[in-house]
Amino acid sequence: MMSFTWIMLLFFSFLLLTSVPIGLYIKKVMSNEPVFLDKFLGKIEQSLYKFFGKSFVSREMSAKQYAKSVIGVSAISFILLFLMLITQGFLPGNPNNVSNMSIPLAFNTAASYVTNTNWQAYAGETQTSYLVQMLGLTVQNFVSAAVGVSVLFALLRGFKRKNSQTLGNFWQDMTRILLYVLLPLSIIVTILLMSQGVVQNFAANLTVNSLDQGVEQLIPLGPGASQIAIKQLGTNGGGFFGVNSAHPFENPTVFSNLIENYAILIVPSALIMAFGFFMKDLKQGRTVMIISVLVLVLATTGIFLSEMAPVFSDQLTAMGNMEGKETRFGILLSSLWASSTTAVSNGSINAMLDSFTPLGGLIPMFLMQLGEIIFGGAGSGLYGMIIFIILTVFIAGLLVGRTPEYLRKKIDPYDMKMACIVILTPLLFVLIGSFLFILFGDALGAIHNSGPHGFSEILYAFTSLANNNGSAFAGLTSDTAFLNLIGGSIMLITRFIPMMAVIFLAGNLANKKQTSISSGTLSTTNGTFMVMLMIVILVIGALSFFPSLALGPIAEFFVTK
Repeated sequence: MMSFTWIMLLFFSFLLLTSVPIGLYIKKVMSNEPVFLDKFLGKIEQSLYKFFGKSFVSREMSAKQYAKSVIGVSAISFILLFLMLITQGFLPGNPNNVSNMSIPLAFNTAASYVTNTNWQAYAGETQTSYLVQMLGLTVQNFVSAAVGVSVLFALLRGFKRKNSQTLGNFWQDMTRILLYVLLPLSIIVTILLMSQGVVQNFAANLTVNSLDQGVEQLIPLGPGASQIAIKQLGTNGGGFFGVNSAHPFENPTVFSNLIENYAILIVPSALIMAFGFFMKDLKQGRTVMIISVLVLVLATTGIFLSEMAPVFSDQLTAMGNMEGKETRFGILLSSLWASSTTAVSNGSINAMLDSFTPLGGLIPMFLMQLGEIIFGGAGSGLYGMIIFIILTVFIAGLLVGRTPEYLRKKIDPYDMKMACIVILTPLLFVLIGSFLFILFGDALGAIHNSGPHGFSEILYAFTSLANNNGSAFAGLTSDTAFLNLIGGSIMLITRFIPMMAVIFLAGNLANKKQTSISSGTLSTTNGTFMVMLMIVILVIGALSFFPSLALGPIAEFFVTK
């Protein structure tokens, strides 16, 4: 426990300390203020604007225009990636001679990467070409993350502006977050990962005879580090390799593991700080940061304790439940990663979650079911948290008989309708997806375990799909036509319907005047409000999913105890 405490303290201290300057930098980038990279990237930015048309890029957009742009770039991305996947066998950059993807699998994969989910029903090292990995999947890791951050700042402008019909320009927002934030950070992380031995080349995979009776073994190669860097930074998660960050070529050392775990959290954490700087109210950012850190630390501790005291007697060792975990990471780093990846909408794994204890697997599932607002995805996590704050403010207003306000904007019925769409859409499709799969998806043939654990595999899969996470219990056969089609559809619905609701909420807020702060204004930064916010978040998750969790991990806990 002593080593656990010190590692957690050092890790989160470093994360928070570095979040402040990076958050301030992101605020300047998204406010079009001068930054030190201007002299290196300014000419590239202006060249891009010239290519697309300066008047087009500099024009302010209404909520409707901003939403159309988001849908437009996402639709084009989907079509291009889908076409690449179903024709990759004919395209260059394919030294391993991988064949074309089936249409259902290509649909699922394209939907997965465009929605920042990166759900993998395929093995990256054997079913995708290097061209697709670089120009298809890696590019979408950048674009989908930039879209989420752009929508976040559209919402923040909605709070900041008064009597305005516009929210900024989506194309300029996306260009600046790509060029000034995601690209530089990715270069740094790529170099650090390469220094640890993460594979980065264009050589074809090797097949060698192993020492174990001459059995053939695949040695996967390729341009891995460059994709791994942005998949973590952009909270994407889809691995270059099928087993993701448990693979020794993707995550070979303890230091590479800490780099990648840090990369998962740093952009969402820095965006929380950028929120405070952008709104010129650091206390608002502090509120979100305290809630996020508290929940993540408690979740990590819960997973760690569950794995150190397994309920399965045949797994009980001096090291705890090491089944499915890499010995170079152990339970501590596996627990930190499991909580980080499910809280932050990342989805990458460094241990097999299907082998966790019932309670150890329940906690990552529940983090996703909260809506992945604890740090959350790039941009989407913070605007999801802001939606919960709006809901909490509304409830508090009803309790005291006052018109609810947040960030000097009155919250009206239209705002609450948009907020409900954001909260209820993923929640609804977790349950609908699980229900449809059990009825029509040959559930018994798809799961590898019977009883409560088999149900947990299904529930976890649709929790991951509907919340744009991408991780899985891995005990579920995912590459089936039914699951590919229904899963891809759910990913698209639960990414873009809430995103559209956020944009139109931002438009409605921007069109309002700002209210004056008085002695009667509800504080959204004190301890009382934080407690109420935490209760609202947990109650919504508990009431929505407790019955299904009782049939899965909770039942498994009591059955195996």
